[in-house]
Amino acid sequence: MKPIELIQKIQEFEPHAKKRVLKRNALLLPKNNCDTHIYFVESGTIRMFVEDGDAEQNIRFGYRGDIVVFMDAFFSGNPTAYSMQALKKTTLTVLTKAALQRFLEQEPAHLRIWLAMLEDLVLQLLEREKDILTTTPRERYQRLLQRSPQLFQEISNRHIANYLRMSPETLSRLKKH
Repeated sequence: MKPIELIQKIQEFEPHAKKRVLKRNALLLPKNNCDTHIYFVESGTIRMFVEDGDAEQNIRFGYRGDIVVFMDAFFSGNPTAYSMQALKKTTLTVLTKAALQRFLEQEPAHLRIWLAMLEDLVLQLLEREKDILTTTPRERYQRLLQRSPQLFQEISNRHIANYLRMSPETLSRLKKH
């Protein structure tokens, strides 16, 4: 099941989900806040990042059809170390953790769908971690292009280069070859 199908099922179960519209460059929530909501990206793009001294490191991107969550806060109930920022005008459907829990308790099939989505996310995170630690910039670029070609249509080269842990100039050279 795709995230959009899960969100539609949850909205049928919980029809009063809120909408939130973020202007370009607006923060969904700055770091050090505890946010256990689940956000479904209806339109626009959003980036999740962590501050590293004076720099920011992009961790993930979300665009139409994706679910974005401050996973550390969602699971622990503690403040998040991450921030999310709209890269262009972004419309989100906001669901509470309590609504998700009620939905998951309704039917065992719902829980299986949620667990499959979490497993997929963990595998993506592990793959990304391996890429960052063991591959060359060219290999990281090629793997990202293969995995997520739409990313290059939605996200600026500056943010993609940061995500790939390379300079924008290196990314530009790789794209030319």
